[in-house]
Amino acid sequence: MKLTLAVAALAAAFAPALAQAQFAKADDAVEYRQSALFLLGNHFGRIGAVVKGDAPFNKDDVARNAELVATLSKLPWPAFEGGQTNGKSKAKPEVFSDKAKFKEAADKMETAVAKLNTVAKGGDLASIKTAFGEAAQTCKSCHDNFRAK
Repeated sequence: MKLTLAVAALAAAFAPALAQAQFAKADDAVEYRQSALFLLGNHFGRIGAVVKGDAPFNKDDVARNAELVATLSKLPWPAFEGGQTNGKSKAKPEVFSDKAKFKEAADKMETAVAKLNTVAKGGDLASIKTAFGEAAQTCKSCHDNFRAK
């Protein structure tokens, strides 16, 4: 498992720069960012199930998922930088027309999930719930402002 996390961390460190260069087609950019956001949402949802009481609390599982969320949170943004979109994208035009506001929202999310990752390592469920709520609010804010329904 540690090797998997190490590989994911290494990929997250280099993927943003490499990813932007690989988006020759809008379909590639949209598919990449949707895939990254799907994985991010999947692991975030696993923590959410624990926070809501729908899944049992296992501090090691929560910590692993929080670490993956923190790593994955860096991946989707380069696929937005080229302004590429298509009919499958749910990105509102504001993603591309108000890049500063979109970047600010992405940065807030990355900061919040980094905090969640740190808190999750401590294993205190009450603290995890608080940090999860803060991170979830950044996700909601971005969806409200930048994602079409």
